[in-house]
Amino acid sequence: MKQDIQHTEKFLKGLTTLTGLPYKKVQQYVKGNNPLNILEHPHIMEPNEKQLEKIGLLNEFIASYNILKIYESNEKVTLNSSTLAGQYFLALLGGIKDKERFMVAFLDSGNNIIETKTMSEGSIGQTAVYPREILKYALACDCNAMILAHNHPGGSKNFSPEDRSLTQRMVDIFHPLEIKVLDHIIVGGGSYTSMAERGIVPCQSKGTANYEEIALGAIPVEEKRNRFKNTHSR
Repeated sequence: MKQDIQHTEKFLKGLTTLTGLPYKKVQQYVKGNNPLNILEHPHIMEPNEKQLEKIGLLNEFIASYNILKIYESNEKVTLNSSTLAGQYFLALLGGIKDKERFMVAFLDSGNNIIETKTMSEGSIGQTAVYPREILKYALACDCNAMILAHNHPGGSKNFSPEDRSLTQRMVDIFHPLEIKVLDHIIVGGGSYTSMAERGIVPCQSKGTANYEEIALGAIPVEEKRNRFKNTHSR
């Protein structure tokens, strides 16, 4: 118990020093709440614009550190299985619970990452995905394949109809260009779900390429229930 208190104190001191949040306000909050909420749901501390920016930078630093630790012995990051892809995007998206972020990993012929790009970022309930932007980056880096990923801030790992529709739309665009959509990873609740692992990634085009904006993030019923429970358990 003493160790937990010591680590919490060190965490709070580091957090307030790096972000500028008032120490007394943070200390008061953690008396009855999980201290990690401050990073995952920064608006609960009512930060000013500068403090919010610093919290965002700290979250990005932690995500980058997690990725570097996983792949510190390799020069290239290779995503040649759904497990590796899931772990990779869990490290990037697992700590984001106040917004929905959609990312794409563009891969070469050996499934090595050429670039991982955040393609859109929205509110806690939804984000807009722009297929033309994804196409532009895919052609620019001359990729052979890609892996899609986004988080469900409420914790649900289920693929919504919108998630499935988006994946098919991407296949409709990239299959004729011989660029494979290998997987779509959903991150939520500290873990992930893989479309490839479930065997539900579309393999063929079902329609003509559609480049209109895609609204992603209609909140599943289960996620709404989880969010209600989390809100009222504090």
